[in-house]
Amino acid sequence: MTELTVLQKTEALHEALWWEAEANGRVHCFLCPRHCHIHPGQSGFCFIRVNQDGRLYSLGYGAPAALQIDPIEKKPLNHFLPGTRVFSMGTAGCNMGCFFCQNWDISKSHQDQVHAKHVLPEEVPKLARHYGCDSIAFTYNEPTIWGEYVIDICKAAKRYGLKTVMVTNGYITYEAFHDIYEHIDAANVDLKAFTEEFYGKITLTHLEPVLNTLQWLQNETKVWFEITNLMIPTLNDDPKETQQLAEWVVRHLGSDVPLHFTAFHPDFKLRDKPATPPQTLHRAREIARKAGVNYVYEGNIFSEAANTYCPGCGELLIRRSWHDVLDDRLKNGACSKCGRKIPGVWDRG
Repeated sequence: MTELTVLQKTEALHEALWWEAEANGRVHCFLCPRHCHIHPGQSGFCFIRVNQDGRLYSLGYGAPAALQIDPIEKKPLNHFLPGTRVFSMGTAGCNMGCFFCQNWDISKSHQDQVHAKHVLPEEVPKLARHYGCDSIAFTYNEPTIWGEYVIDICKAAKRYGLKTVMVTNGYITYEAFHDIYEHIDAANVDLKAFTEEFYGKITLTHLEPVLNTLQWLQNETKVWFEITNLMIPTLNDDPKETQQLAEWVVRHLGSDVPLHFTAFHPDFKLRDKPATPPQTLHRAREIARKAGVNYVYEGNIFSEAANTYCPGCGELLIRRSWHDVLDDRLKNGACSKCGRKIPGVWDRG
């Protein structure tokens, strides 16, 4: 647990969901698999869920630390409203401890260490519409830890016809999962590796809860989701691990879930590893395709593997340059050449 240097007044805080009172003023937060047991005046591992006077509050509610307009392809989502803009937002804190975090300036910070803005849930879709966005993304840090804010934004967004997106590490309990994801239209889940050793040593969490989340998404929701695997040299780029990951995806989620292999660059506490060579991503893509994954992409490099091809006839359907869509040849969500249906969310309505 982390002692807070500054506590806001209780009346300024938003009471959290997914907790229960314990003896001696402690609270048990069961939002994520950490199951933090938090003493009065302390926060959980995520920094932004705080026990004040025996009740749990969310410091992130209505207080985004980052607001930005992005292409939806940056999330990355390649089969969800391609070529559109997304209103992206994040708060402080995270429930993982990844040594390679590329947004560490907010994810490893307390709420009072970031320049948060006061934005009520009903104001978010108005901002998104003002900037010409078709969706809102909860991203940059882990949105699960500010799930109360996410839910209320989603409710407001539906009134404006906006879609909602979770960019997530997938570390959530079943008790909270449906509460949040019944409001979500799309997600990108960061499957950081396929070994418990990596998750334990490099993220300070566990692999199994993330795999569970992926299966819940597939079997218990209508959420469109894609998977990202950031490949870090010597840590999770072994071809055998890639083979196991791809086979698990096909076996448990099916062949049509898009899989993104993305390049690592040294950051935060993991500066001793080199940037990922393009050949590593090429090899991973080939392994996944042979394992039966129909849509495999490469990210953080310039590559033709950012394009979408028909797995039936091989036709180029969506041509991309980095995060820009240059050409879209889909016809009513199908291949314009052979007519094969391409899974995804293509209609803005």
